Amino acid sequence: MSAVLRAHAVRRSFGEVEVLTGVDLEVRSGEFVTLAGPSGSGKSALFAVLSGFDSADSGEVLLLGERMSTHPAWQDCAVLPQVMGLADELTVAENVALPLRLRGEEPTARVQELLDELGIGALGDRYPTELSFGQRQRAALARALAPRPRLLLADEPTAHLDHATVPVVLGLLKRAADEGTAVLVATHDDEVHEAAHRRLRLVEGRVRAA
Repeated sequence: MSAVLRAHAVRRSFGEVEVLTGVDLEVRSGEFVTLAGPSGSGKSALFAVLSGFDSADSGEVLLLGERMSTHPAWQDCAVLPQVMGLADELTVAENVALPLRLRGEEPTARVQELLDELGIGALGDRYPTELSFGQRQRAALARALAPRPRLLLADEPTAHLDHATVPVVLGLLKRAADEGTAVLVATHDDEVHEAAHRRLRLVEGRVRAA
């Protein structure tokens, strides 16, 4: 398996507080890796740097062997943030299809298939503001998975889901890894950690094996 994501000596401070103190991390094609750490440990800050949403103060992040850009293509790096980022002016189905349209593809049956698998197939013509928080989280996951990305970064993807839906989401994440996606998930959920190939922990600004 080849490395899709590599981070080396990544440091990030906010004011006088150094949140990331030298992160080294690698996720390979086909791996499902989870990242643990208490609230406030810097998981979301690390994901922002790994996804190109934020810049490290020092160190480097490589995606597919190249320095991470500020706006990577969805098919290279798809992100499920804690704040869903769905476009309120688009329907749920249009949101999910957006990564496909951005690379010049017409929406395929995959959009409806993902919505159906996540239990929101009947909500495709609704707008995000008409959905519950958990439904929006599932729609955002469908959007992230739609282009079959090389890398998927998911920040607490089960935090707002009912217990019955968690196995469905885990099944989709594991299937994405089986199909070659490098999957990195920040989570407090033991059920998610148990499903992973490898577990990491963010401690004092550094990543260690859990």
